[in-house]
Amino acid sequence: MPIPRRLLPGLIPVSCFVFVLSLALNARALGPKGDAYVGYSRVGSEAFYPNVGGLNGWQAALHIKMKPFLGGEADVAQYGLGTDSTIPRTTTFMAGPRITVGALGVKVFAHGLAGGEHSANSSGLPISGTSFAYALGGGLDVPLMPFFAWRVTGDYLSAPTLSPGTGTGTRARFGVGIVFRF
Repeated sequence: MPIPRRLLPGLIPVSCFVFVLSLALNARALGPKGDAYVGYSRVGSEAFYPNVGGLNGWQAALHIKMKPFLGGEADVAQYGLGTDSTIPRTTTFMAGPRITVGALGVKVFAHGLAGGEHSANSSGLPISGTSFAYALGGGLDVPLMPFFAWRVTGDYLSAPTLSPGTGTGTRARFGVGIVFRF
């Protein structure tokens, strides 16, 4: 029996939560290994809305190590044009596998994330509701001091059901911020 269409947007965050929870339970056998990231993020022009330049925002991610090089990552980010209540905002929430390699404290990683994207006005009519989104990319962590590192990331970000179909948009996402390793 197919899942009713109206229930699909609610299943995405639940699926992401279950995925991250299962990673945490599997990682328990390895001991506490992973990292938490928070930082500035920017998406390219027309990533979510037609005729809109690049959007600024924040991004947060949690990585749990399951095996020596393999882990799981959950990512949430929010983008907008400003602080006005009529300005549209977009929130992404994704999870997926991550491969990490490193030497001398420097870590390089690649990830494939899938989840959802929600666009709305804080006042007025909703823009889109919730739809599927994915990101493919990676990053570099450079150690600053024990337990802390500086991260630079880059992703190909897409929300296929909402992104403009003109092909003129830039589907890139870049970020910089602080990592806490645990």
